[in-house]
Amino acid sequence: MTLTETIQEAIKSKKIIIGYKRSVKFIKLNSPKIIVIARNIPEKMRGEIEHSSKISDVKLEIFDGTSKELGIVCGKEFPITTLVIKG
Repeated sequence: MTLTETIQEAIKSKKIIIGYKRSVKFIKLNSPKIIVIARNIPEKMRGEIEHSSKISDVKLEIFDGTSKELGIVCGKEFPITTLVIKG
């Protein structure tokens, strides 16, 4: 299953957290299955997400597209830099 298919399946089953701030909060309080970031996420945000994924020992996937493209995959009309798929 591709990353895009995994994201779309998580959206259908409502097991997804969209947005940088909500994702960071979820990672700190819970144990997500996968963290996905867009290829063009700002470096400061990327560093915090990478650090959080290492601390919580969660797989970090880099979406091979921009935040706008990630938003389209999620069916949203706005860019998405970060999302979390719940376990």
